Amino acid sequence: MSEFKVIEIKKNILEDNDREAECLRGELKENRTFLLNLMSSPGAGKTTTLVRTIEALKDRLRIGVMEADIDSDVDADTIAKTGVRAVQIHTRGMCHLDADMTRQGLESLGTEDLDLAVLENVGNLVCPAEFDTGAVKNVMILSVPEGDDKPLKYPLMFSICDVLLINKIDVLSYFDFDIDSCVARVRRLNPDIQIIPVSSRTGEGLDAWYDWLYEQVQQWNR
Repeated sequence: MSEFKVIEIKKNILEDNDREAECLRGELKENRTFLLNLMSSPGAGKTTTLVRTIEALKDRLRIGVMEADIDSDVDADTIAKTGVRAVQIHTRGMCHLDADMTRQGLESLGTEDLDLAVLENVGNLVCPAEFDTGAVKNVMILSVPEGDDKPLKYPLMFSICDVLLINKIDVLSYFDFDIDSCVARVRRLNPDIQIIPVSSRTGEGLDAWYDWLYEQVQQWNR
C-alpha cells in the first residue's frame, strides 16, 4: 500500500503566519513603532475615520499609512493629501494581508522615524480576521447602515479586535440599528473589547478614539 502524508494546508499556513507575526511585533517593539490594523467592510468609513485621526494626532505623533486594496491607489492618494507618508499595497485579488505582506509594506513605508504605522486592511469582514498581520492592536469599524446583526454573522472579526468603532451614528434615526443589542452581541464574543460610537462625518465621539489610540502608542513606545 502506498504511503502518503496528509497536509493540513490552512493550519500550516496560519501557524507559519503566526510565527512571522510575532517576529514582526518584536522588531516593531525594538524600533518603537506601533502598528495598528484597521479593518471593516467596504464603505464603513475606514479612510474617512483615518483622515480625521491623522489630522487630530499628526502634530503629536509621526504617522505613516499602508493602504491595502485589490487594485487602485484612491485611498493612498487621499491619505497622502494629509501630509503623512503613505504607500499603496495591491493584493492582486487576495482579500487580506498576512504578516509577510505587511512586512513588505512596512519596508516600503519605512518605520525608523514613525511612532505610528497604520495598515488599512482590505475591506472585508472574513479573510482579514483570520490572519495575524503583526499589528500591536486590531481595530474594526462597523457602520450603522450595515445593521446590528453583523456580530452574529462574522463572529471571528469581532472576537479578535481590541476596539470597535460604531460609525455613522449621525444617521441612526434613518436605520433600524439597535446599539444596545449590537453591544450586547459583541460583548458576548469579546468581553474586553472597547466600543466607541462615532461619526466620522460630524466628529462626534472621535475624541475618545483619539485618546485611546494616543495612549496605546505612548505605552508601546516607552
